[in-house]
Amino acid sequence: MKAQWKAGCAAAGLAMLVAAPSVIGQQRAIRTVTSISAQEKASGAKQHPELLKEFGGAYAGPQAKYVETVGRRIAVQSGLSNAQGDFTVTLLNSPVNNAFAIPGGYVYVTRQLMALMNDEAELAGVLGHEVGHVAAQHGQRRQQAAQRNAIGGALLGALAGAFLGDSGFAGLVQKGIGTGSQLLTLKFSRSQEYEADDLGIRYLASAGYDPRALSSMLASLAAQSNLDARLAGSARSVPEWASTHPDPGARVTRAANGAAATRSTSALRNRDVFLNALDGVLYGDDPKQGVIEGNRFRHPDLRLSFTVPNGFGMENSAEAVSVTGSGGQAQFGGAAYNGNLATYIDGVLSRLSSGQGGVPAGEVQRTTVNGLPAAWRTVRASTQSSQIDATVFAYEFGEGKAYHFLLITPAGQGIGPFASMVQSVQRLSAQEAAAIKPHRVEVLTVKAGDTVQSLSRRMGYSDYPLERFLTLNALTANSVLRPGQRVKIVT
Repeated sequence: MKAQWKAGCAAAGLAMLVAAPSVIGQQRAIRTVTSISAQEKASGAKQHPELLKEFGGAYAGPQAKYVETVGRRIAVQSGLSNAQGDFTVTLLNSPVNNAFAIPGGYVYVTRQLMALMNDEAELAGVLGHEVGHVAAQHGQRRQQAAQRNAIGGALLGALAGAFLGDSGFAGLVQKGIGTGSQLLTLKFSRSQEYEADDLGIRYLASAGYDPRALSSMLASLAAQSNLDARLAGSARSVPEWASTHPDPGARVTRAANGAAATRSTSALRNRDVFLNALDGVLYGDDPKQGVIEGNRFRHPDLRLSFTVPNGFGMENSAEAVSVTGSGGQAQFGGAAYNGNLATYIDGVLSRLSSGQGGVPAGEVQRTTVNGLPAAWRTVRASTQSSQIDATVFAYEFGEGKAYHFLLITPAGQGIGPFASMVQSVQRLSAQEAAAIKPHRVEVLTVKAGDTVQSLSRRMGYSDYPLERFLTLNALTANSVLRPGQRVKIVT
């Protein structure tokens, strides 16, 4: 989380890399485009900085160049361009498992998803899947739905609509505010996902990789999805690859059958090259953007923390912390502060109303939370089907800084289920802030006597260390490690 809120755009996402069965075995023809138009290049160049802003920016480590090289190699297999330089491939500094591509030759994968991979062919398969969405023009029908989410992400537009009686607001509240980019990536049809799988597999084969790599990557994603469900509060509330029709097991089988149908004899995976590149990559939350640990959020640079109630999940983007649950939704962030909390609160509400009739009159309530001057105000907003309460609860941190929660609850509840959360905000001491360290991937060489159980104890997590280790390495509890084998841990 930074000082501004995230911006969104419709990106062709790996979000759907869990969807299911098909016809690649029959080598069905898929209509694809064979060039990148000047208009697409201009549109992609405009969206690119917004996507970087949303997903934590470009990752600055040595892994970035490696990903670019692999991505360009697989992208030219699409026929969109024969020049690798026409593709901009970016490794994103994001702690969520995601990948996507947009028209104009822009392809993206997060460092978190890269860490889940086990060889170069899997990386190429994922990027090929995303390029396939673009080549098949799957995103064209969704382009009209793209929106730039300023302060509050999807919540901003939703709340502005609520002041106007927008009937779409209730639907956003039900789905969970703060997942705007996720919802945009959940709109490919099942057949489009199959087509992207088919194209990704074909690109793997034509580039000389083992075409079975997409199937093994889908298996890892299925395992990660199951692990996230077990991690509950410490996992993201909505997996980035979530589908409205998830059937990962069938999809793994389908992709394996599709690979066989290519009749490729290549077994190229480039595992060691990939692991050498991956070693040392940041894993999980970047402390510069704040970290989530269970139901607690801590930000060492802003020197603050808060705790969400049981039953609510958190998601931390580069610029916002979204909190979702059945009882309401919230987001935490900051805005310009002139030293007056009442003015600050009214300013947040005014921006959310987008100038459409202004904000209803009301009184700002003042209090103190853990030694911090605080204030809040609740307004009633109507949709065509219901009413909701929108509350801004703000805190003064000194040095010209203030932060706030924006809370959405059913009408009449006000702060409601978030009472404990708004009271949990507190300063971190210098010592507490300094103690927050990032996790990183470390590649180890198995020694005689090492087992999955013994190596899992070296994972930098106290909860589910064995399950995390197995998922990260595409292993099972019965896997037998051999000396000289290379595996990943997170320290």
